[in-house]
Amino acid sequence: MRNGLDSPLKNLRKDLHNVARDAEALLSATADVGGDRVQEVRARAERSLREAMDHLDGARLQRRMRKAARRTDSYIRDHSWGAIGAAAGIGLLIGLLARNR
Repeated sequence: MRNGLDSPLKNLRKDLHNVARDAEALLSATADVGGDRVQEVRARAERSLREAMDHLDGARLQRRMRKAARRTDSYIRDHSWGAIGAAAGIGLLIGLLARNR
């Protein structure tokens, strides 16, 4: 289910990562610059950068989880009897282990 937005979104994500990397470099380069106002702006920029990176990483994780769920669903549908057999075997094993305690 790919659509025409996949490539532009991938490019946007890449560009945002580049901007974040450049912002980190700028913050590092200005670490020794003094002044209350400068430190306030630096702190705000660091917070914004951290939030943006967390958001980008969270979105990536969500995509990976959805993709894994689709693959699992597809595998179970294609191999339903094997999945049923594996679940029954695991249930039997747990039952035997619980009985021996």
